[in-house]
Amino acid sequence: MEKFNFFTHEELSIYCKPRKGETKFGEALTQVNSFEALEQNKAKYAIIGIPEDIGVQANFGKKGTKNAWEEFLKAFLNIQINPHNQPDNCIILGQIDCDGFLNDAGYILEKEENPEEKLGEIVSKIDAVVAEVVYKAVRTGKIPVIIGGGHNNAFGNIKGVSKALERPINVMNIDAHTDLRLCDYRHSGNGFSYAIKEGYLNRYNIIGLHKNYTPYYIFDDMEASKKIKYSLFEEYIHLTTIDKLIKFKASADFVQNQFGLEIDCDAIENFESSAKSPTGFSINEMRSFIKICRKQEVLYMHLCEAIPKENNNVGKALSYFVSDFIRDDD
Repeated sequence: MEKFNFFTHEELSIYCKPRKGETKFGEALTQVNSFEALEQNKAKYAIIGIPEDIGVQANFGKKGTKNAWEEFLKAFLNIQINPHNQPDNCIILGQIDCDGFLNDAGYILEKEENPEEKLGEIVSKIDAVVAEVVYKAVRTGKIPVIIGGGHNNAFGNIKGVSKALERPINVMNIDAHTDLRLCDYRHSGNGFSYAIKEGYLNRYNIIGLHKNYTPYYIFDDMEASKKIKYSLFEEYIHLTTIDKLIKFKASADFVQNQFGLEIDCDAIENFESSAKSPTGFSINEMRSFIKICRKQEVLYMHLCEAIPKENNNVGKALSYFVSDFIRDDD
C-alpha cells in the first residue's frame, strides 16, 4: 500500500549481528510483503514503525522521536533466541514511509515563523496512513505493536483499531500528560481529544499524570466526564512496589480489561524523550506494568516519544518492553 514499506529479510539483516553458535531474532523472523500474506502468517503480533517527529514539533516539543524506531530495531533484532524468546509469535511488518512528510515539514519549519498549524496539516495526513495500516493489521487478526513517533499517532492507532472492530475502544495511557488539549489543529498533545471527538475512544484511563503539567481546563473536563479516569503519579511515589502494582492492576477494571495500551516515555524517570522528566516511573516498574496488562486483552501497544541519543539505552529499553509484551512464558 502507498506510504507503507513492508520490510524484507535483507533489510532487517542490516541491523542483525550474527555470532557463531547463537541465533538472534533478526536471523529467524519471517517477513511478508502484503496484508494478505500477513493474514496467513501464524504470528500473533505485528510490529510497525513510525519514524516521525512532526507531531511533537507541532506541539512545541523536542524533535528526535523519528529515530526511536531504528534504535529499537538495532536492539530487538539482536536479542537471543532461547527457551524464553521465540520469534514465531511476532513479525516486523515494516514502517510508515515518513520521508515525504518529513521533507515537507522541514520546508515549513525553514520558511514559516509560526509553523505549528501547517505542521498539523501534515500530522493529519500521517493520521490517515497510520489508521489504515493499523486497521488492516487488526483485520488480519494480529495485535499491532507500534514503535516510535510522537503521541499524535495515538489518534491513528485508536481510529484504526476502532474501525476494524466496528466499535469505540477503551485505552489505557501511561503518561505524564493527558494529551487532551484543544482540537484546534493536530499535534502530539491532542490525539485523545480528537479520538473522543470523532467517536473512536470510549473509556480513557491515564496512569501517572503529573500535577505540574496539566492545565486547569483539562482537570475540569476530566472531572465532568464519566468516561475519563486518571491517577496522579504523586499517588504512587510513597507506595511500596507491591502496592504500586496493585493500584495499577485496579486501573484495568475501568477499561474493562480490554483496551489499547499507550506508553509515553515521558512517564519514565530520566528517560530520553520529548519531555524528559527527573521524576516518574522506573523502567522496571514499566516492565511490570506491561506484564500486568498482558494478562488482559490488549488490543494494541504503542511506545512513543522516545528520543535516542548517542551512548544511551533507549533502543534497548524499548526492546525490553516489546519482548516482555510478546513473551508467553511468564
